[in-house]
Amino acid sequence: MSNQPADVKVDVIAHIHAQPGKEQQLRSVLESFVAPTRLEDGCIQYDLFVDLDHPNKFTFIEQWASRDALIKHGQSAHIQEGRKHFPDLLSEPAWVQVSQRIL
Repeated sequence: MSNQPADVKVDVIAHIHAQPGKEQQLRSVLESFVAPTRLEDGCIQYDLFVDLDHPNKFTFIEQWASRDALIKHGQSAHIQEGRKHFPDLLSEPAWVQVSQRIL
């Protein structure tokens, strides 16, 4: 995935857009990720936002202790189960940026 060491802290920004009329359904799925994710080893921050002007647009702001922790998160049962709903709810593929803080 990257040339960075697996134990470097990583930040994630994920944008997820609901299909018209599916905002509440998608919001429920995304909200179901939050509590179990915050209990995962290596999760430092996991916050869900909704755009005030575009209620079909959701954003996760995440921070993980390592890239390995992020990978394990993506493989977790609650994330895998929730993603099964994405084809029916998302208007486009999720946009995910994994970054390392510089300053």
